[in-house]
Amino acid sequence: MDASAPKRQPRILILGTLSGGYKGADGVGQMHADYPPNTFILPVVCPSMFQEDFYLRAFERGLDAILVMFSGSDCPYKNGAERTAEIVNKAYVNMQKRGIDIRRLRLAAICTVCTTPFQKEVERMEGILQEIGSVQRELAAASAVAP
Repeated sequence: MDASAPKRQPRILILGTLSGGYKGADGVGQMHADYPPNTFILPVVCPSMFQEDFYLRAFERGLDAILVMFSGSDCPYKNGAERTAEIVNKAYVNMQKRGIDIRRLRLAAICTVCTTPFQKEVERMEGILQEIGSVQRELAAASAVAP
């Protein structure tokens, strides 16, 4: 590896619900506050739309972290919050089987006016990624050990 090559910034995906997390992100933008440019926000109706294999595929394709941000109670789908928690818990089990640190996936309650908590969640994830490094490194290490 070339030591002079620029280090790749970790990539963070935020699944922000239209009724909660995405509005929190929008509020941060309207305040002209900063959050890292390596953060990508995908507005979603409800994160329960994404099954646990979505998270594994996202990590395998190079996303280093995923924050699922929503207020839960504002979900338009019946039991959306509970279903999302179940899916994330199943994803944790599959992540551990693949040697992926479960801190890379986080479910966070972010409401429509939660600009400071939004920024803190992103900063927290940035700190975790500084500590644990690239998901590609974890996947490579796990495949080297696999039979």
